[in-house]
Amino acid sequence: MARLAQTAGLTDVQREILSTVRDFVDKEIIPVATELEHRDEYPQAIVDGLKELGLFGLMIPEEYGGLGESLLTYALCVEEIARGWMSVSGIINTHFIVAYMLKQHGTEEQKSSYLPKMALGDIRGAFSMSEPALGSDVSAITSKAVKDGEEYVLNGQKMWLTNGGTSSLVAVLVRSDEGHPEGTAPHKSMTTFLVEKEPGFGEVRPGLTIPGKIDKMGYKGVDTTELIMDGLRIPADRVLGGVTGRGFYQMMDGVEVGRVNVAARGCGVAQRAFELGVQYAQQRHTFGKPIAQHQAIQFKLAEMATKVEAAHAMMVNAARKKDSGERNDLEAGMAKYLASEYCKEVVEDAFRIHGGYGFSKEYEIERLYREAPMLLIGEGTAEIQKMIIGRRLLEEYRFQG
Repeated sequence: MARLAQTAGLTDVQREILSTVRDFVDKEIIPVATELEHRDEYPQAIVDGLKELGLFGLMIPEEYGGLGESLLTYALCVEEIARGWMSVSGIINTHFIVAYMLKQHGTEEQKSSYLPKMALGDIRGAFSMSEPALGSDVSAITSKAVKDGEEYVLNGQKMWLTNGGTSSLVAVLVRSDEGHPEGTAPHKSMTTFLVEKEPGFGEVRPGLTIPGKIDKMGYKGVDTTELIMDGLRIPADRVLGGVTGRGFYQMMDGVEVGRVNVAARGCGVAQRAFELGVQYAQQRHTFGKPIAQHQAIQFKLAEMATKVEAAHAMMVNAARKKDSGERNDLEAGMAKYLASEYCKEVVEDAFRIHGGYGFSKEYEIERLYREAPMLLIGEGTAEIQKMIIGRRLLEEYRFQG
C-alpha cells in the first residue's frame, strides 16, 4: 500500500513524524473507527493519544511550546489520520485553524495566553462563520457585536461548528459596525472575537448556549453544533488582533489552511477506499477467478489509483505554496475541489467493487460512502471553489487587447 501518494523532498524529521502518525492510525484508529462511528461516539481515547503525540501543537511555533512544523507536515499528517477515520482529522482541523489565525493575526498577549495551552491540547479550538440562513455567502452575516464601554455585546445564531461542544475557545465572526460608517463594504465591517467557554452543551457561559449535537448522515463522532449568543459580553481585548474590521480577512486566511486540510482529508479517505477496493478485489472470486483478474475491475482500480495520485500531488503543491509565504488561494481551491470530487468517485468505485457487501454496515466501505459527501461542501462547496479558481485565472491571464 506504500507506493501511492508518496511525497518527495521530505526531511528526516517529517518522515519520522509521518511514520509515527501512520503507526498510530493503523494500531489505534482503524481497528475501532467503524464501531465508534456507528455509535456516534466521541473518540476520546484517540484524541488523548494524539495529544500525547504532540499533534495539537504541530504547527504552533516552538516559542509557544509547539513543534513549529510546516503546513505540508500538517497536511500529510491529516491525510494519514483521515485514512483511518475522517472525523478525527476534523477534530484537529478546527483547532489548527484557530491556532493559525492566532499565530498570524493575534496580538502578542493573545498568542502568549492561548498558544502554549493549545499546543498541549489543554485548550481546544473551534471557529464559526456560517449561520442558519447562509453558508457560502459570508458577507450576509447578521450576528452582531455592539460596543458597550470596555466590552462588546454579541447577539446572533451561528451554525455548523465542528468541535462546538468539546472546544474551549471559539473564534467567532460577527458584524461590528463600530468605526465603520454606513455604506462600508460588508467584508470591511466584520470582526473575529475569541470566545472562551466551558466544554459541553447547554449554557456554557452567560449569554452563550451550545444546544446539542446535530445528527448527521456521516462525519459522526465529532460534535457538530449550533452556537447561540444572547447578550454575550466579551472584553475588548478579545478582538483578534486588537482591531475591529479585519475579521473577514483573518477568517479567509484561516480557511485557506482549512481548504488544504479538506484536500488532505479527501486524499486520505480516497487512499483508504482504494486499499479496501484492491484488497477485496483479490479476495472475491467470480467465474472461477478473483475479480481483480477481470479487465473491468482492473480498469476501475487503475482509474482509482490515478485519482489518488493526482489529488495528493495538488494537495502537496497547495501546502508548499502556502508555506513559501505566497498567495495560494488558487492552488488551495484547485486542490480542495479536485481532491473532494475524486474522493467521492474513488469511494463509489470501491463501493461498487464490494458489490452487495458494500451496502452492509459490517464492511468499512459503507462508512466511507457516507463520509465522502461532507468533503464536497466543507470549507466551501465545489461551486465556490470554481468561482475562486475562475476569478484568479482571469487575474493571471488578463487580456491586454
